[in-house]
Amino acid sequence: MQSDAPSNPPRHVAIVMDGNGRWATSRGLPRPAGHQAGVETVRRVVEAAPRLGIETLTLYAFSSDNWRRPTAEVAALMALLRRFVRAETGRLAQAGARVTMLGRRDRLPAGLAAEIAAAEQATASGTKLHLRVALDYSARDAILDAARRAAALPQLTREAFSRLLSGGDHAAEPVPDVDLLIRTGGEQRLSDFLLWECAYAELLFVPCLWPDFSAGGLADAVAWYAARERRFGGVGAASAASPAPAVAAVPSAA
Repeated sequence: MQSDAPSNPPRHVAIVMDGNGRWATSRGLPRPAGHQAGVETVRRVVEAAPRLGIETLTLYAFSSDNWRRPTAEVAALMALLRRFVRAETGRLAQAGARVTMLGRRDRLPAGLAAEIAAAEQATASGTKLHLRVALDYSARDAILDAARRAAALPQLTREAFSRLLSGGDHAAEPVPDVDLLIRTGGEQRLSDFLLWECAYAELLFVPCLWPDFSAGGLADAVAWYAARERRFGGVGAASAASPAPAVAAVPSAA
């Protein structure tokens, strides 16, 4: 596979996939049509990520607060997720991607948790990309749960707490902290997503709606990240701030 990665790509990219409903409404379509279009964007981004040097990709699919949305929209989202798991598991396994889901599973529709677990098992040997999908997820709830379990530890460190947090990822080990967080749709907030893991993440808010995001947009974001000077509280060489990229929206014809 040809690599398009810069010399220092972000190892862990997290994305708030915002704007599906607005994309559909602006076209006179029902909101679920936007979520369906957003699935095509997921496919583009997942395929492009390893070429850009991304090792871990975390996508915010459904927050714990999203249960407040209209019942019909939630049902359509869950049905779409079920179809995605069934259709994409084999393709992801063949591509060398490992899939894990983070968040609660006890409130999912009947049988969906079992299908997710099967997808995780089927892709467990993947090494080219760790694809994490946040579903019924709340960072604050995850932190509270980890804090409760931390009470049993004789000594608590940041590393130990990160391992406790990884319990919500249904993975054996914690992933690296988020290097780059991207939010589409023009909003500028984290919306209860990976609050601990984003402590030193570079934050990039782009105006294009999620269905219009592309592999080129992801490449632009990675290039922007590579030009950043990350100091982690220290003092670095004086440099001008990198302007936000003009993120490409639709994929090229190539």
